[in-house]
Amino acid sequence: MQTKKLLTLLLFLFIYVAGHSQNEANTWYFGENAGIDFNPAVPVPLLNGALSTYEGCASISDPTTGQVLFYTDGMTVWNRQHQVMLNGNGLIGHWSTTQSAVIVPRPGSSRYYYIFTAAPAQLTQSYSYSEVDMNLDGGLGGITTLKNSILYIPGTEKLAVACHGNGTDFWVLTHAYSSEFRAYHVSTAGFNP
Repeated sequence: MQTKKLLTLLLFLFIYVAGHSQNEANTWYFGENAGIDFNPAVPVPLLNGALSTYEGCASISDPTTGQVLFYTDGMTVWNRQHQVMLNGNGLIGHWSTTQSAVIVPRPGSSRYYYIFTAAPAQLTQSYSYSEVDMNLDGGLGGITTLKNSILYIPGTEKLAVACHGNGTDFWVLTHAYSSEFRAYHVSTAGFNP
């Protein structure tokens, strides 16, 4: 079990170093109340996280300061004060999915983010998305009325994000419960499934 945890951490570190372009990936929360702050020259372990998960999770940091904005296990979203975000309970992800959530910033906006979640494979609510507005709750952020919008069913618990060729937008990639992969475009106009 320790070897698996170490390999997972090394994989995350490799992805971080290879994909680091801004400060949005500078603070991570994962595992059992654990985290890592990559803002200092030497990464610092964090023990103040609110989430406890064995598998998927996601974090996003302020692109300017690198300080955490919010993080999730796919079911609950915690703000930078490690409190449940406004309307942040009841997302349709699951702590036991391999990639329970990914967070995508809306290009050109420091206000809006999208959380894409994956439920366990083949369940009735496989892939969904919710919108975060960082202006809600006095700047701590909150989930808007665009919550748990279903993308499609069934899925395989796989989510990934890639930069668009234009260097601004993003692609959210999913894998259906077949040989089909699906890509969704997130642009300055937002997300339109």
